[in-house]
Amino acid sequence: MKPGRTSRTSARVAALAVGTATWAFAGPVGSPEHPNVVLILCDDLGYGDVGCYGAADLRTPYLDRMAAEGTRFTDFAVAAPLCTPSRAALMTGRYPGRSGLATGVLRPDATNGLAAAEVTLAEIVKPRGYATGCIGKWHLGFKPGMRPMDQGFDSYFGVLHNLDKFETVQFEAEGGTPVLRGDAVVKRPAVPAEMTGMYTEEALRFIEANRARPFFLYLGHAMPHIPFDASPRFKGRSARGLYGDAVEELDWSTGEILGKLRALGLASNTIVLFTSDNGPERNTPGSAAPLRGTKHTVFEGGLRVPFLAWGPGRVPAGRVCGEFVAAMDVLPTLAELSGGAVPAERTVDGSSFAALLLGREGAPSPRRDLYALYGLNQRRQQSMRDGPWKLHLGAAPELYNLDSDLGETNDVAAAHADIVERLTGLAGRIRDVTLGVSGDGGLPPVPPR
Repeated sequence: MKPGRTSRTSARVAALAVGTATWAFAGPVGSPEHPNVVLILCDDLGYGDVGCYGAADLRTPYLDRMAAEGTRFTDFAVAAPLCTPSRAALMTGRYPGRSGLATGVLRPDATNGLAAAEVTLAEIVKPRGYATGCIGKWHLGFKPGMRPMDQGFDSYFGVLHNLDKFETVQFEAEGGTPVLRGDAVVKRPAVPAEMTGMYTEEALRFIEANRARPFFLYLGHAMPHIPFDASPRFKGRSARGLYGDAVEELDWSTGEILGKLRALGLASNTIVLFTSDNGPERNTPGSAAPLRGTKHTVFEGGLRVPFLAWGPGRVPAGRVCGEFVAAMDVLPTLAELSGGAVPAERTVDGSSFAALLLGREGAPSPRRDLYALYGLNQRRQQSMRDGPWKLHLGAAPELYNLDSDLGETNDVAAAHADIVERLTGLAGRIRDVTLGVSGDGGLPPVPPR
């Protein structure tokens, strides 16, 4: 365990009722200090599904080049191993329980979703003069007031939810699942094989249209979520079947976006982030190797995902970063990068890792711990991470040291009863606060180390 970490965690727990810190930054909008940001979020892409993360059977040359020209993070985790809660945490910088989205997936007939009171990534940068675009899957609410253009995005194009049978069946009487531009239906039905290409074309149009002003683009790919598929150009090419074809098309898509930024002379003033909402779906060719578990589990295979950062002249090239970072940290980081602020009235569980992202000398990650929750009743799974220690809560708690046992195979709970007790208490306090048992009264970001 690194020196000083235990005391910082204790201080955080003691501060559960303290108000949230506010980040505020100066500088003219659109200046070189405040870059464009493109956030690419894949759906169910595993840690072991990208070449630079060890996938020897898939060709991902553009993502591998992105890693070589930027930074590859090896310890980036989402807040939940499921679409809706994971995306809620990313979009708000808050544990998903604070938004009432701690467990489960929103289906098209859901009446709940991300409330208007939540402050999203788009709403962080919009006051700084950024054009904001959302393309692809949303999965955070489908009623008026909950959609992307109600949540700070200037434009929306895509399918709001999944394309699996549990959701597409609800649109059969209407001619199929709709592809939307804003609130208008532009196509029915949405065809899985067309999604990556269609979203890529839209992303390139958005970048072209906003080249003269600062912009934030959130691209939520549909792939490789079930039913994964690829266009004819990529189908049948990979060594991992149709799943691999879909992943290789995602690689192409990312290459197209990076190429457009270079061609327009925007590369030096843009940061591109590439990641996934959770690990791979079980019983598919998706891989979380060398991690244990998949989506629907709170093992590392469900929570730890690829995270690449690219920004020529800003993000260090050829760097592999092993510092612990979480998806909730993206919002305050984006606030710092854009010169914006996290509103003081909102409790935010993330902390900015902009200094780490930009390679400032000696900058560590502010992230220390992470609570994860999945399922209800008998299916409920919970984990509590603190530094290298990862506790799985249950009738028989399991404890792993990720520094020496990344695959979570050697349970050392019996030898570390003190750590089990401490992390159990920490998990309980975070759970109570974020699920509203004790109200939304605190859990401020971890102070910078």
